[in-house]
Order: sequence, then C-alpha cells, then structure tokens
Amino acid sequence: MVNKPKVCVLLAAGINRDYDAKHAFEKAGAQVERVHVNTLASREKILKEYQILMLPGGFSFGDDIASGKVLANKLKYKVLDQILEFISDRKLIFGVCNGFQVMVKLGLLPGFNDDYKTQLTTLTFNDSGKFEDRWVHLKVNSNSNCIFTKGINELLYVPVCHGEGKFVVEDKEVLKKISLNKQVVVQYVDTEGSFAGYPFNPNGSVNNIAGICDETGRVFGMMPHPEDFIRKTHHPGWTRENVLESGSGLKFFINAVGYARENLSSL
Repeated sequence: MVNKPKVCVLLAAGINRDYDAKHAFEKAGAQVERVHVNTLASREKILKEYQILMLPGGFSFGDDIASGKVLANKLKYKVLDQILEFISDRKLIFGVCNGFQVMVKLGLLPGFNDDYKTQLTTLTFNDSGKFEDRWVHLKVNSNSNCIFTKGINELLYVPVCHGEGKFVVEDKEVLKKISLNKQVVVQYVDTEGSFAGYPFNPNGSVNNIAGICDETGRVFGMMPHPEDFIRKTHHPGWTRENVLESGSGLKFFINAVGYARENLSSL
C-alpha cells in the first residue's frame, strides 16, 4: 500500500494551473512533482515513477491550431508509450480544462475498447462566442464508475474558465456509446439540478456534458476546475453564505489519492 501516492503534474509552455493542481493533491495527501513534458520525452524522468498523472489547465502552447492540440501531438509522438503503459498499470489520469482538451485530441478519451490513440470527440469554441469565466453547477452521474467522483451525490459548484469548452461528438453512435457505457461523469445543470441552456451550460456542450471518463473509470477529463474550489475562501460568496470549510472540488482529489493508496504499488 502506498501511504503517500506520487502525482506527476505535467508542465508545458502556457500551462498556468499547475500550482493549483499541486496544492489540491497535496491537501488530499499526495506527494506531488511538477514535471515538464520535455523531461518525460527525454526520459530524464519516467511516468512509471508515479501513480497519478495530472494534466492541468491553462493555454498550452498558446492554444495555437486549437486548444490542447500542440501538446496532444507532442505527447503522441514523444510520450505515448509511457502513457499507454501507465494506463495498463491501472493508474489514474486526470485532465482539467486544457488538460481535458489535450486528452480528447490525443485520443485518451473516450478510450473505447482500450483504444487510447483515436480521436472521436473534441472541445471547440463556446456557443456564446466569448471566453466564459463563471461558476457553474454540476450533476454527477451516479451510474458512472469514475474513480474521481465516487460517493459524490450532491450538486457541485465549481468555476469554468475557457474559450473552447463546447463538448462535441460528430458521430451520433459515438455519443450513444459514451452514454450506454456510463462514461458521462458530470453535466452542467441549473441551481435546481435540472438540465438547462446558457448560462448554466456555459459553452453549449452536447447533452450538457462537462466531463467524461474511459470505460475503466480511471482516465477522466472535465472542463470545470475542481482544484479552484478546495477551501471555503475560494467560494465567491464565502463572506455572506454558509459555506463548508472544504470546497466540493477537493473530493475529486481525495478519491484519486485514496484509490492510489489502496490499489497501486509504489513501484
């Protein structure tokens, strides 16, 4: 059993939520290292040293071509063998915002039938035509086997901060399969927990999808930022509302660390 699981927080030019992710995982009980993608590509460090890989938010490589596309290509040609071994070792991968964009463009999600190399979905420009920086409510799919949301039954309140967050699936059969496989993990809802349009769905994502996982539940990506609500003072109304000391986003990281502690070898 691993008492203090090791987390690799991936770095690349333009990523700016790495310290937020690092703090969240440390608060959940993990040992965290920020590791540049070039360091993994050169194998100065290897993913095998870690139990959890975190792809944080930001604007990797300036969102050139499309958000996450350049970093996805860099991982595809330089690090993919390590990532596939990481997944086969039953380890965890978590991508938030730009990290989610990287994951879908690399093909890690939805990852049907252990295919983590084929892009089947994308995240594109918000329907509003502008950058959306707001707090949103999320409903967790209780039927999903996602490790990160295990035991979360209440509505979540977390921020979004993106210009290309609209989840799109061109092939209706792919969307159907994602739903049938219970890979939809979190969805945008209104304050009552009902599906609604803008601004509750801030980007126009199909079926209000805010995050999906692979079939194993161990590879997960989402657009909202749970790492930005892990303590009371992150909440925009903390001075005037009855807000719990621990933010609802912390639960994602506690679940991940708990899984790694109980299930993964330190090797």
